[in-house]
Amino acid sequence: MSIAILCVGKLKEKFWQDAAGEYVKRLQRYVKLEVIEVPDLPEPANASDADREQVKEKEGKALLSRIRPGDRVCALCIEGPQVESPELAKRMKADEQTGARRVYVIGGSLGLSDEVLKRADDRLSMSKMTFPHALARVMLLEQLYRGAKIGAGERYHK
Repeated sequence: MSIAILCVGKLKEKFWQDAAGEYVKRLQRYVKLEVIEVPDLPEPANASDADREQVKEKEGKALLSRIRPGDRVCALCIEGPQVESPELAKRMKADEQTGARRVYVIGGSLGLSDEVLKRADDRLSMSKMTFPHALARVMLLEQLYRGAKIGAGERYHK
């Protein structure tokens, strides 16, 4: 199975890099994984709604440029459904059977552009709460690792 995590921005703090790196290492035992980062664009001071929308659109174009035509895309957004880990494992198994690369998209601080949401085959919410994007990346990696272990028939409950 091939998975890409496509995200806006880099992990700046070492503790996020270490946490993400640990789950990347663990997950690569089960799937072919790539983490793709596109630049996080600065929000202008005293930005208007139009300014913020322009930033989202530019980030969206950068994200879309990294998505291939045959990819199955999952947008991480608060409007998506929340699923339990066994359900995510089932979804991962179904994705594996398609042979397509599964791309999970994490937007920037302003969220995902309408174009990215339109390209998405489905959506997923980590929670109704808002998290820093670095934490969302680590949480997604951990849940993908948990899902891969469940899918492989291995226990992972801690």
